[in-house]
Amino acid sequence: MAMVKIKDGESFESAFRKFKKSCEKAGILSEVKKRENFEKPSVRLKKKSIAARKRAVKKSRKGWND
Repeated sequence: MAMVKIKDGESFESAFRKFKKSCEKAGILSEVKKRENFEKPSVRLKKKSIAARKRAVKKSRKGWND
Protein backbone atom coordinates (compact mmCIF):
# COMPACT_ATOMS: atom_id res chain seq x y z
CA MET A 1 0.00 0.00 0.00
CA ALA A 2 1.36 3.39 -0.97
CA MET A 3 1.41 5.88 1.86
CA VAL A 4 2.54 9.48 2.03
CA LYS A 5 3.24 11.44 5.18
CA ILE A 6 2.15 15.03 4.87
CA LYS A 7 4.26 17.71 6.52
CA ASP A 8 2.78 20.79 8.17
CA GLY A 9 1.82 23.39 5.60
CA GLU A 10 2.29 21.05 2.65
CA SER A 11 -0.18 21.63 -0.16
CA PHE A 12 -2.57 19.01 -1.40
CA GLU A 13 -1.04 19.13 -4.88
CA SER A 14 2.44 18.26 -3.67
CA ALA A 15 1.12 15.47 -1.44
CA PHE A 16 -0.91 14.09 -4.34
CA ARG A 17 2.16 14.23 -6.59
CA LYS A 18 4.15 12.27 -3.99
CA PHE A 19 1.33 9.73 -3.70
CA LYS A 20 1.17 9.23 -7.47
CA LYS A 21 4.93 8.76 -7.62
CA SER A 22 4.89 6.19 -4.81
CA CYS A 23 2.05 4.32 -6.56
CA GLU A 24 4.04 4.28 -9.77
CA LYS A 25 7.13 2.95 -7.99
CA ALA A 26 5.09 0.23 -6.31
CA GLY A 27 3.54 -0.76 -9.65
CA ILE A 28 -0.02 -0.51 -8.37
CA LEU A 29 -1.57 0.99 -11.50
CA SER A 30 0.06 -1.50 -13.85
CA GLU A 31 -1.14 -4.33 -11.61
CA VAL A 32 -4.70 -2.97 -11.65
CA LYS A 33 -4.67 -2.66 -15.43
CA LYS A 34 -3.30 -6.18 -15.75
CA ARG A 35 -6.04 -7.62 -13.53
CA GLU A 36 -8.87 -5.56 -15.04
CA ASN A 37 -9.90 -8.36 -17.40
CA PHE A 38 -9.26 -12.05 -16.95
CA GLU A 39 -6.61 -13.42 -19.25
CA LYS A 40 -6.53 -17.13 -19.93
CA PRO A 41 -3.24 -18.84 -19.11
CA SER A 42 -2.79 -19.87 -22.75
CA VAL A 43 -3.14 -16.25 -23.89
CA ARG A 44 -0.74 -15.11 -21.18
CA LEU A 45 1.80 -17.71 -22.32
CA LYS A 46 1.38 -16.69 -25.96
CA LYS A 47 1.97 -13.01 -25.11
CA LYS A 48 5.03 -13.97 -23.11
CA SER A 49 6.52 -15.94 -26.00
CA ILE A 50 5.80 -13.12 -28.47
CA ALA A 51 7.54 -10.65 -26.16
CA ALA A 52 10.54 -12.98 -25.86
CA ARG A 53 10.72 -13.29 -29.65
CA LYS A 54 10.62 -9.49 -30.02
CA ARG A 55 13.41 -9.12 -27.46
CA ALA A 56 15.53 -11.68 -29.30
CA VAL A 57 15.04 -9.92 -32.64
CA LYS A 58 15.83 -6.56 -31.09
CA LYS A 59 18.96 -7.96 -29.45
CA SER A 60 20.17 -9.49 -32.71
CA ARG A 61 19.59 -6.22 -34.58
CA LYS A 62 21.47 -4.28 -31.93
CA GLY A 63 24.67 -6.24 -32.53
CA TRP A 64 24.37 -6.00 -36.31
CA ASN A 65 25.64 -2.40 -36.60
CA ASP A 66 28.48 -2.73 -34.09
